[in-house]
Amino acid sequence: MITRRTVLKAGLAASAVAGASSTLSGCGLDGGGPVNSTESSAGRIQNSTATLPQPFTLPFRVPDVLAPVRQDATTDYYEITQRAADVTILPDTTTQVWGYEGTFPGPTIVSRRGRRVIVRHRNELPVPTVVHLHGGVTAPEHDGFPADLLLPEGWDSPEEHNSDSGHNNHDDDHDTSGYAGVGGVAQVQRDYVYELDQPAATLWYHDHRMDFTGPQVWRGLAGFHLHHDDEEQALGLPTGERDVPLMITDRTFAKDGSMPYPSLDPTLREQHGVTDDFHSGVLGDCILVNGVPWPLMEVAAVRYRFRILNASNARRYRLRLEDGPDFIQVGSDGGLLNAPLTHKELDISQAERFDVVVDLSEHSVGDEITLVNDHGDDGTDLVMRFVVTRTENDDSSVPDRLADLEQLSEDDAVVEREFVFERTSEDGTMMWTVNGEPWTPDSIAARPVHGAVEKWRIRAQNVEHPFHVHLAPFQVLGRDGNNPGDFDSGWKDTVNLDNGAYVDILVRFEGFRGVYVFHCHNLEHEDMMMMANFEVV
Repeated sequence: MITRRTVLKAGLAASAVAGASSTLSGCGLDGGGPVNSTESSAGRIQNSTATLPQPFTLPFRVPDVLAPVRQDATTDYYEITQRAADVTILPDTTTQVWGYEGTFPGPTIVSRRGRRVIVRHRNELPVPTVVHLHGGVTAPEHDGFPADLLLPEGWDSPEEHNSDSGHNNHDDDHDTSGYAGVGGVAQVQRDYVYELDQPAATLWYHDHRMDFTGPQVWRGLAGFHLHHDDEEQALGLPTGERDVPLMITDRTFAKDGSMPYPSLDPTLREQHGVTDDFHSGVLGDCILVNGVPWPLMEVAAVRYRFRILNASNARRYRLRLEDGPDFIQVGSDGGLLNAPLTHKELDISQAERFDVVVDLSEHSVGDEITLVNDHGDDGTDLVMRFVVTRTENDDSSVPDRLADLEQLSEDDAVVEREFVFERTSEDGTMMWTVNGEPWTPDSIAARPVHGAVEKWRIRAQNVEHPFHVHLAPFQVLGRDGNNPGDFDSGWKDTVNLDNGAYVDILVRFEGFRGVYVFHCHNLEHEDMMMMANFEVV
């Protein structure tokens, strides 16, 4: 009987053979390649062979906002087709992306608290997909559990078409016969229902297919979902064209314009995993903002609100405005802060969001302000540039008080748990694991009670790991026995950990009962099973 653990080990062993001729700096580990970190990020850079554009020569653009196909008294209905499309990213060439509506990033969905959103996704790609609304308080069957596949036409069942990649296989320790995830397997189209009874926040949606999240997000399956409420709208923050989403990613380009990814199986149909060199993570050498390499944005001398999202597979950023003002942080992953915070720089790991206001009112026409990445080098140290081209009236403001957030206390916690994110070995095969175990669809690592607060200690070993938990927002209690870090304020769903560090968080399990996942948001680690399930009971 083929088991998921056997399949995982076979895949890692195959990738080790594929990369056996490579040499890298770092700690060599038999059977799984080196653990390496580059530019303060876990992983290795995959270099482009295409001629990349000069920074700040291409115009900035904002992703289109998707209009609902219909509305009723309670609900907004949307339709999105996932399809391949040829788009222009590099000048004078085309790049095939796998995109929501055939665009990269996908279209932005804008929602409001008190109205349900139903998004009908249609899969016209050659492989299964899964959609996760990152940061959404979502029922388990609509959350994007990794095995809840949306199959394209012609894929009759996961047993027929993904037996080699572990879908619906049996695990050594659990009988998963007939297992079909939390929400089940759908054919061609699926309705994702989002109640969105949660505060205003910068959310995003992306692919979450078991074993293949990394390559499918790399190819373009990511988009913004901006959620509003009355409290946020009454603050007087910048709105309209001055409320700007910034999706920051890194990619690599081949001479033909394609975005190569070091998959063992480039078709993404059977064998999952990456070649040995990239087990720690895949880093690109071209920085994109909203799908544009190092763009130039023309701005007025006013305040702007920027929704900054790190949607990279493995790259972390330390952002700073060179020759510009400080960042005024007004929100985190889960929504508004109690009060604004001022930062000269922002450390942002994969999947984190920072909602900031940048006040350009003291700048003159002609001034240039560059968003730089102090973790980068030789091109990856640059992100985008703003040039002030005009003056305009500005009636926006940043009030001293933003939201009345409840502050959790350690005394609120009814259970304490510890989870270690590390690379482990089984029979000489290296795997990314949680508490020494690779992910399986039916194993349960924790059963928190609905409405309860738990204290979780998350430890990172070997390299850096960004921790993300579905459904349940959390507050950071402390780092390495000390106070929270400078970027830990507010309700979060993702938190960064340096190698060897630990973070204590207070997690509140509200909204829905059912099975969800938590995992490393280095997508290569996630695909190699650094993930675990929990069930809210």
